[in-house]
Parts: sequence; C-alpha cells; structure tokens
Amino acid sequence: MVKKNISRRSFVKGLAAGTASLAMPFNDHKAEASDTSELVTLLDLSRCIGCGECVEACRTVNGHKFPQPQKPFPEMVPKGRAKVEDWSDRREVDDRLTPYNWLYIESVEVEYKGVVHEINIPRRCLHCQNPPCANLCPWGAAEKQQNGIVRIQPDVCLGGAKCRTVCPWHIPQRQTGVGLYLRLLPGFAGNGVMYKCDRCYDRIDKGELPACIEACPESVQKIGPRREILNEVHNIIHEKGWFAYGLEENGGTNTVYLSPVPFELLDAASRKGPGLPGLNKVDAAMEDEENLAAAVAIAPFAGLVAGMIKAGRFVSSKLGKQEK
Repeated sequence: MVKKNISRRSFVKGLAAGTASLAMPFNDHKAEASDTSELVTLLDLSRCIGCGECVEACRTVNGHKFPQPQKPFPEMVPKGRAKVEDWSDRREVDDRLTPYNWLYIESVEVEYKGVVHEINIPRRCLHCQNPPCANLCPWGAAEKQQNGIVRIQPDVCLGGAKCRTVCPWHIPQRQTGVGLYLRLLPGFAGNGVMYKCDRCYDRIDKGELPACIEACPESVQKIGPRREILNEVHNIIHEKGWFAYGLEENGGTNTVYLSPVPFELLDAASRKGPGLPGLNKVDAAMEDEENLAAAVAIAPFAGLVAGMIKAGRFVSSKLGKQEK
C-alpha cells in the first residue's frame, strides 16, 4: 500500500534517486555512498608538526594538472559579468587554496582545560559522501567515483563556479583563461576551470598512496576502506575522548580529522575568507529541498551535456590525428 502521508522531502528524494538512475549511462558521477568500496583518509592532528612536506609533495606530483592559461583573457560581455580570477602569477602562494595549491596547513593555538595546544591542520577538499558540487554542476563536470574520490574534469568544466557556491567550504578555485570555454563562447559563457584536490586519483588507480600521505614524515594521515577507518575513529574517540570532524559534516565526508581539542575551538581560531575553509558544523546540503529539486532538474541535462562534450572531444582528437 502506498503511504498517503509521504512528505514533500521524501518525494523529492525519491524522484532524485529515480532521475539519477535514469541518467546513469551519461551521468556516472551519482555514485552511491558505500562503506565497502569508498576510501577514507584519517588525519591525526596530534601528530602534525606543520612541516609542509605534504603541501610540497602535492604541488610536485600534481604540477602537470595545474592550469596554463592563455593571455590576454577574453573580455566578458556584458563587461564585469564574470570576475577574472588569475593565480598564474602567484603560483608560489601556499597559505590558502588556489588553482595551484590544493592543500595548505592552518596553524592555530588554542587553550583547552588549562592546557595550550598548538594544532596544525592540513586543509583540502573533504570528498563528501553526497557531494553538492557533483550533484549540482549544470554541466556534469564534477563526479564522484565509486572509491569515494570527488573530481572535477578539466576538459568538461566551464568555470561557472557553481561547485564553489554550493560547496559548504567553498573549496574549488577558479583559473581564468584556460579550458573549454575558450573554444565555445569565450566572451559570453564560462570563465575558466575550477580546481581542487583530486586525492591523487591516478596514483590510487596504480595502487600507490596519495602524495601527501606518502611524503608525511610523522604519519599524520592514513587511507583505507571506509568501514575499517570509521571503526578506528570510533575506537580512538572512546579510548582517548578525542573529537572528530567529517563524520557528520555535510552528511558525512571521506576525510575525517581527529583532534584532542574540540573543533569549535579550532574553528574559532582559524583564519576565514576565500580559499580558507573553516571547521564549523555543516548541515547536509543535499537534504535541502531546493538542492534536491535542483539535482532532479539538472541530472539528465548535465549527464547528457557531459557525454556530448566527451564524445565531441574524442571525435575532434581522432580527426586531428588523421589530419596529421
């Protein structure tokens, strides 16, 4: 029997799931959350000394993925519609997130139970279990893989920055003058490509560790199956009385921080602003009815567009090789 008292939220959720499944042939970024196939990174903040080895390793290993913009940038019409964001002359910046710096260290000093703690916090994309960036990108440029990694595809992204708007921490960063928009309507649509941590997906595909984990001299981070890592997290919380961040935030992420001091204190002491995500409590963005409805409307269109863009680039590449 069909329940008569079904709520509007439940209806939209069901509709979203149904629509997503219909879109699967093109829209594979709607990977379901899983405790068995997804990988979680665990960061023990009591170990981090803020040496920056992880930051340097990330920049070195992922340098070939960084943008190489074309200048001068196309003038947008109407003028000023989309703000130019250019980090190409500030590639050395490493104290915030940029298109050329996907990981930075936030260092804070807090007092808890009469003891002063110096805590260093590696900050990057948390790779949400239900990522609004992947669910709400109108072009299907962001995707969540079966192993839990959330990626932005630079060959599909138009730099509209929707992913940054809907991300609870506003993680993705835009570089103007690069990407697909230059071949389409460079003066009227798009404005570059969005960049963020892709958790070294290519290294993981080869059975290697992400660069930040491999380079860490203090073994701050580890990565493993979600169920296994979460069991360890709960054991540490029970044994040491520590605090966790990432278990509940935005409905759960595939990055979990452990700290001997409450995250409310760390958040209060952290810098805030563009490229500087805080550590505040975050509700599940995809449980918001407006976001659910938007995902329903976007899913088939975004999947189709992403598929068409990929197919077009494949054909173009083949024709180019034949002409040579």
